[in-house]
Amino acid sequence: MNTEVFITCAVTGAGATTERSELVPITPLEIAEAALEAARAGAAIAHVHVRDPETGGPARDPALYREVVERIRSADVDVVLNLTAGMGGDLVLGGVESPLPPNPDGTDMAGATERLEHVAELRPEICTLDCGTMNFAEGDYVMTNTPSMLREMARQIQALGVRPEIEVFDTGHLVFAKQLVAEGLIEEPPLLQLCLGIPYGAPDDPGTLLALVNQLPPGCVFSAFAIGRMQLPFVALAPLVGGNVRVGLEDNLWLERGVKATNGALVERAVRILEAMNVRVLGPAETREKLGLTPR
Repeated sequence: MNTEVFITCAVTGAGATTERSELVPITPLEIAEAALEAARAGAAIAHVHVRDPETGGPARDPALYREVVERIRSADVDVVLNLTAGMGGDLVLGGVESPLPPNPDGTDMAGATERLEHVAELRPEICTLDCGTMNFAEGDYVMTNTPSMLREMARQIQALGVRPEIEVFDTGHLVFAKQLVAEGLIEEPPLLQLCLGIPYGAPDDPGTLLALVNQLPPGCVFSAFAIGRMQLPFVALAPLVGGNVRVGLEDNLWLERGVKATNGALVERAVRILEAMNVRVLGPAETREKLGLTPR
């Protein structure tokens, strides 16, 4: 069991959640304020996507990231920044009879350097690396991350001096993550995020969580989370198997039945659960020490 846990708050994500909750932050100002709210509530790490301020849809414009990061860094609240590098791997096929050409509505495929442009400019302490390809949710959408793409992104992240957080959505992703470690493309100790409950990846049951944990690379630091109603139960499950915790509106919109969540409320509930288990919640400075990070 892990008795000293850091909390990551994934404050907005890229999904169509803005249609279901008006509390999901959209603009750079709202996203920055959400990250600071989460930090004040006890999150050590803020995981950040950006959205198109006009439509609320997914975006990867470096200018949007720049505004979010500058607002957070200029505040009097300490938090470790974790910027997504997952955008630019979105493939929507044209349909079951005519998969090619891809559907331009939702398809956004970019090269490794372009996908990391905001990371190179802003140098967060952490950025994500989605460690595989999978059928993601419904329809013809494929989250696309090839081995050659991931190796190149890992090389560039390493050269930038940023710590990659390897996102593992299924068992094969974990196999490749260990390969990247073996090839020296991921610094020791590797940092992993086990992502459960996303169709059609690893399901959010304890048996699958244990199967993933039993295959982790030696000496790694990891977190585990599930989406939707299983987010808060996983706050309790993750430390029991040695992990850290992630909550936030990227993954879950509800605090309880009939009550829409804010990022701050989800972090507060996670702190309450952990402290009731006699688990100490780590702050940003202690989390940096645990992960070997250098403040930016």
